Amino acid sequence: MRSVTLSGDDLNDTDRAILAELERGRVTPQYLASELDISRPYASERLKRLLEHEHVVRLAPGLYELENDPRESGSVTE
Repeated sequence: MRSVTLSGDDLNDTDRAILAELERGRVTPQYLASELDISRPYASERLKRLLEHEHVVRLAPGLYELENDPRESGSVTE
């Protein structure tokens, strides 16, 4: 069963900043913490939420890539 994807209205400012970083390439929670001036656990929490809603994929432990962008309806990156 597929999970329900998020819409732009479901995102907070941190989610949007994370998605902007993911547009540029793969990220780790530590990288996001450094770039966005947030804690690593909070970066992990937000990535987990995006993962649960199938907007990011986990390529390896701690390495994430954008799958589809909830800010743009129907947008998929490959």
